[in-house]
Amino acid sequence: MRTRQGGNRGLGLALLSAFAFGGSGVAAKPLIEAGLDPLHVVWMRVAGAALVLLPVAWRHRSLLRRRFGLVAGFGVLGVTGCQALYFLAIDRIPVGVAILVEFLGPALLLGWVRFVQRRPVTRAAAVGVLFAVAGMSCVVEIWSGLAFDPVGLLCAFGAACCQVAYFVLADHGSHGEDAPEPVAVIAHGLLVGTVLLTAAARPWQMHWAVLGHQTALGDRQVPAALLLAWIVLVSTVLAYLTGVLAVRSLTPQVAGVVACLEAVVGTVLAWILLGEHLGPLQVTGGVLVLAGAFVAQTAAASNSRPQAPTAPVPGAELPQPAPTR
Repeated sequence: MRTRQGGNRGLGLALLSAFAFGGSGVAAKPLIEAGLDPLHVVWMRVAGAALVLLPVAWRHRSLLRRRFGLVAGFGVLGVTGCQALYFLAIDRIPVGVAILVEFLGPALLLGWVRFVQRRPVTRAAAVGVLFAVAGMSCVVEIWSGLAFDPVGLLCAFGAACCQVAYFVLADHGSHGEDAPEPVAVIAHGLLVGTVLLTAAARPWQMHWAVLGHQTALGDRQVPAALLLAWIVLVSTVLAYLTGVLAVRSLTPQVAGVVACLEAVVGTVLAWILLGEHLGPLQVTGGVLVLAGAFVAQTAAASNSRPQAPTAPVPGAELPQPAPTR
């Protein structure tokens, strides 16, 4: 039974996780604009976090043999696909728009349940999907032929699809006596992601000198190395670990509600620090997207598995839904 003290602790950890994940795009975009390829920034994020969590992976080294499919799927989709596509998206479109598009994940998951698995969904779930789609139409200003770069929007949508794949993997990997420790899956997934991204990004071709200079964060200059440290230590390692701890003290519904704050944090930080302003209609659309994500998440959590965490970024918890990006 969850105690009030444990619930308050879990809520605080969930808020910290949402804030940490939400700041990833704001810290990454200045590095990209300073001359680093988006895939190089993703590689540094994933490889750095994998190095920090390497002791966890070593301690649970048998997991790779016991649950290779789960680890590989999480590494390919939950780490490589979701994060690479998200960073490619913010290279072309505002951070707030990219993260809101990614929050279509819970609504897309309900589409998977209804049309692929051919299982019924509740009326509330259908309303959540309609809210999310209507809100996204406002965010991208679809009536004007899309207000943002189509390739960037496509990358963000691809990240949302990878998020759905993570949700499905999470459902298959969270039951039974052989259910793995979520932190161990994260650690191994980051290692798999590092291998894949090393082949794709070719970090030996990276402009390493950028990390030794100052870079523009809005109208102020900050060390590029400091932004990288934030992405690795705060927006990845701290965000994942606090998300894992939080979900064990909260119900899936509460964790999903708090996860919605990730998109709010990302959008507000981009507004304040990067000057990426959204118009009134886009803000209204963002509220509808988050409302739809919340309704879809709670409807899925109260209906039947797979449950839909409202996380823009996968990986915070496998046995239950949790916030993440």
